Amino acid sequence: MEKRALIAVALSFLILFTYQYFFVKPEPQPPQVQKPAPTATVQKNIEPAPEVKPKTLLDVQTNKLPSEEKEITVETDLYSAVFSNKGATIKHFELKKYKDSKGNNVFLLKTTGEIPALGIGSKEEFELTNAFFSSTAKNIKLDNNKKSDSLTFEYASSGLSVRRTFTFYNDSYKIDIKDELSGPSEYWITIGTDFGIHDKNDASAHSGPVLLKDDADRLEFSLKNLNEPKTLKGQIKWIAQEDKYFFASIVPLNPMDEARVWKTKDSPVIALKGKAGTNNFMLYAGPKEYDTLKALNRGLEHVIDFGFFSILAVPLFWVLKMLYKIAGNYGWAIVLLTIIVRIPFIPLINKSQKSMKKLQEIQPRMAEIREKYKKDPQRMQREMMEIYKTHKVNPLGGCLPILLQIPVFFALYKILLISIELRGAPYIFWIKDLSAPDTLFGHLPAWLPLIGGFAVGPLPILMGATMLIQQKMTPTSMDPMQNKLMMFMPVIFTFLFLNFASGLVLYWLVNNIFSISQQVYVNQKMAKESAS
Repeated sequence: MEKRALIAVALSFLILFTYQYFFVKPEPQPPQVQKPAPTATVQKNIEPAPEVKPKTLLDVQTNKLPSEEKEITVETDLYSAVFSNKGATIKHFELKKYKDSKGNNVFLLKTTGEIPALGIGSKEEFELTNAFFSSTAKNIKLDNNKKSDSLTFEYASSGLSVRRTFTFYNDSYKIDIKDELSGPSEYWITIGTDFGIHDKNDASAHSGPVLLKDDADRLEFSLKNLNEPKTLKGQIKWIAQEDKYFFASIVPLNPMDEARVWKTKDSPVIALKGKAGTNNFMLYAGPKEYDTLKALNRGLEHVIDFGFFSILAVPLFWVLKMLYKIAGNYGWAIVLLTIIVRIPFIPLINKSQKSMKKLQEIQPRMAEIREKYKKDPQRMQREMMEIYKTHKVNPLGGCLPILLQIPVFFALYKILLISIELRGAPYIFWIKDLSAPDTLFGHLPAWLPLIGGFAVGPLPILMGATMLIQQKMTPTSMDPMQNKLMMFMPVIFTFLFLNFASGLVLYWLVNNIFSISQQVYVNQKMAKESAS
């Protein structure tokens, strides 16, 4: 029975094997099972699915990438810009509402710099600035009928895909940027080496990279201080390249916590680190208009550096603009602001001037005490204090008004120095630009030692003359050397103010006139009191 069972099992396997070999094999039903048709149709239905954007651009598109540069012009009422498919960058940017000294449009980017504006890639390399992106867009022109439009660049190769979309607005200097990136875990985006700077030779204000991080922590950098790269961590609010009146800035709209500043050859570079996925930015390229920047609600108003006394400068700047709306002229607004700022100090300055006048009257007596007790300093000090007490004179009384006015002066100085509202703003007669020096009489010859090349005009000369009158009227000390030094001050200030902005000189001139009139009043009042 066991043999029969074994034989039966063996015969069963033989029959199954024979059946598989002779009957199942020729039935290559694989054409039906493995039918490429369903798979192919499914594949065809899936392949066009890059319409499901932002995930990845299919590597198939690599073959469709262009091999040459294509430029796309964007025109709005505020600016004209040229974008390039090489790196999805900006090649040219000019402002239509602002003119240079020759009457031409202000350029924030004339030609592509060493590192193009908005270049992306790995740290310091920005290798994608040399890649050609694909784009079907044509030149864009915006106006009141067409207020917004977009421009898209795409790139995909070797596991890396990038889609960059720009959105433009006719009535704003801001440009929205959307970067969709897959492949590397992070990438860097930069303003570029030249974008945002119109006049790098103006030494009266910072020119170069600047950023804002954390709670209004504004940091600026100059080329000479970038011997080593600087990495900055924290909540990065924006990065920018700036000069006195203009700037270009990248503002991350999703959190970013690292920026880097370094120099390449003779140019500073500032960049921001982003992560793979979708990153949104706002690009602002334009003037430092405080109200415009404040309205964007991104902290960009901090790019305007009002200095150490900004707590005073900001409200004073607001008052100046209100006065401009009333007067219709920034020159008259400066005159009114100077008077308004002086009014709170009138009682204090009157008291100070009276104290100085009395101090001058008791100078002969003070000289006698110095001579009499020159060998006994302690006795001399007691006698002098007794005279001060008898005549009710405070020897430091003249210092307090000056000390109190110093913060206000520096706040106004900063406002009038950097406000773009004064750029090209006329006053009266020959003063056509309150932000520029008065040059009615031309310039001093360059060969003159020390002072050669300075602008010369009536305004600083008038300022110096009023300062001299004020000096003559102000009570002086009995020290002849000190008096001579004080008489040199108007001359020194005149040469100092020759190259200052006309708005600053106007402020100082009005301030001097106000001081002279106040001194005349005090002198007349004290003369009447003495006569009675």
